[in-house]
Amino acid sequence: MTLKDIKHQFVEGNPRISFKELGNGPPVIFLHGIGGNHSNWYDQQSHISDRFTTIAWDARGYGDSEDYSGPLKFSDFGEDLIRLLDSRDIEKAHFVGLSMGARILMDFFPKYKNRVATLVLCDCFFDYKILSMDKQKEFIDLRQKPLKSGKTLEEIAPKLIDSLVGPNCTKEARDKLYKSFLKIHINSYLKTIAETVNYDASSNLSKFNVPTQLIYGEYDQLTPVAIGKSAQKKILNSSLNIIKNAGHLSNIEQPDAFNTIINNFLSKHRNLAKFKKDIRK
Repeated sequence: MTLKDIKHQFVEGNPRISFKELGNGPPVIFLHGIGGNHSNWYDQQSHISDRFTTIAWDARGYGDSEDYSGPLKFSDFGEDLIRLLDSRDIEKAHFVGLSMGARILMDFFPKYKNRVATLVLCDCFFDYKILSMDKQKEFIDLRQKPLKSGKTLEEIAPKLIDSLVGPNCTKEARDKLYKSFLKIHINSYLKTIAETVNYDASSNLSKFNVPTQLIYGEYDQLTPVAIGKSAQKKILNSSLNIIKNAGHLSNIEQPDAFNTIINNFLSKHRNLAKFKKDIRK
């Protein structure tokens, strides 16, 4: 099965949510980071679609999903995620989230644990204040501050990419990231940043009772490996893998290594996820 077989679908409602589906088998949902969209997961969807139904969404205000009025709460993403599951008749799914995507899942799980088979949490923090003061300042200075002062996405993307990737990131990966950043909806992006600085799901981690895989890049400058080790101590039944020669966007920088980890993990727990009408094996 190849990416030409991918199906572009929508979850109706307010806002309308876009997603791309590929494959057959137990459902796996992919959630992108704060500067991303569904296309960040093409390598992963292609890799496991012969055994899993893979779904990569555009979060509200990202990609082909609609923008929304008013401020953002992280719980809004969770409500959208439930709409997506219900629209596809999914009883329980495997979830893979990177950075913001993982933060959505850490907020989502305590409220909807009966819909979660496993979690893969990648390159993420569980509390904004766990970042050093310098990193907190850099997070704002590279994203929110220049856009509010009138700079364009084209102007800020190169420096932002430099802050996220490892020292040996390929030109191909950089090009993918650049194209992804240019698709950002600026107003929605700014609202997501504003909510991120208030994020704290640290009290949720002890409630996780499903198999959980943590993945961090060796050279992740934003959420270093130390944060992953801290998360591993807090989450029961969790394992931690470090991807060599990767920064914050480990699935794009080192897709082969990333794919091996998630393939092994998801295959081990494959049948924990299922559709309500179990017609896809």
